[in-house]
Amino acid sequence: MYKADEKWKNVDQYFIDHLVKEDEILLDVKNSAKRNGLPAHEVAPNQGKFLSILAEMINAKRVLEFGTMAGYSTIWFARAVGDNGQVVTLEVNKKCAEIARENFIKAKVAHIVQLIEGPALESARKLVENKVEPFDLIFIDADKPNNPKYLELAIELVKPGGIIIGDNVVRDGEVCNPDSEDDSVQGVRKFISAMAENPLLSATAIQTVGLKGWDGFSIAIVKK
Repeated sequence: MYKADEKWKNVDQYFIDHLVKEDEILLDVKNSAKRNGLPAHEVAPNQGKFLSILAEMINAKRVLEFGTMAGYSTIWFARAVGDNGQVVTLEVNKKCAEIARENFIKAKVAHIVQLIEGPALESARKLVENKVEPFDLIFIDADKPNNPKYLELAIELVKPGGIIIGDNVVRDGEVCNPDSEDDSVQGVRKFISAMAENPLLSATAIQTVGLKGWDGFSIAIVKK
């Protein structure tokens, strides 16, 4: 991972201190990941609030998340959709799923969140087969080599006018390297190409710097 510059960190922290003010529950969720030896792959607090604001802007009531980890971003989404909404989150790692379920109870969002344990591809395919109610927003933050397949499923599962967000798309700048031997980089490159080539999508991507180093998001809207 590209080493975060101190100024990047300081700017992120400034925004967090003034605009986000992470509460004790969210802090404990991050600490629970650390206590249990999970990698610090959760979004930064200001990114979590950004995702929450996006959900609120489109009045999202149904959110699908590929990749749960300790449930940090899930809780941001759950708070955004409110008691009458639902967040479905897909997680393959049993330990992550157990920790996330505990965190959802602590955050008092367990009634909003449905965690489906198992490979995300299989779980998402079952959602398609079961013809579930379409989602307003889909957040793809799982294993990057499968991103192109996740995108295909997301397009089937999101409603017209809904949005699909992809995390970690910059890969320390390697996303623009066609010769990269990193499967995650190639997965993201195919993901970006698939969005560009799909006439149903209008998409862009933004690179970011900050507490999480050098990375970025992609965002696509499904045309009505």
